[in-house]
Amino acid sequence: MGQTLQEVIESLPKARQARIDKRYRELKNEVESLRQLRRAAGKAQAEIAATLKIKQPSVSKIEKQTDLYLSTLRNYVEALGGELELIVRLPGRAPLRIRDLGQALDTPQGEHASALRTAASNSSPTRKVRAR
Repeated sequence: MGQTLQEVIESLPKARQARIDKRYRELKNEVESLRQLRRAAGKAQAEIAATLKIKQPSVSKIEKQTDLYLSTLRNYVEALGGELELIVRLPGRAPLRIRDLGQALDTPQGEHASALRTAASNSSPTRKVRAR
């Protein structure tokens, strides 16, 4: 009779078992889609829709998109109760975190945001940055 996966892992050297366990924990903390992220947060599409003040089918559409605006992604993550961080990894450098990307034009707080909004509306042509 065959062995279970647990039996196979237990028969490996301790160092190998530790590497397998480390990778398992890394993969367990990753999600492949917004739908999985929402489920991990324990939220229903209807809850997200209510928070974002949109209809449930729109949440479904967001979850199926492969190309999102950063502001859409940020709003979605915040509706889950989370916070979006953008980390850039460049060769030969420590990871860099981009703070407040896209928020200057989205938040109606202060004269600076108002001035940026006015400048953005007066610029021609309007160009939106997309996350890929």
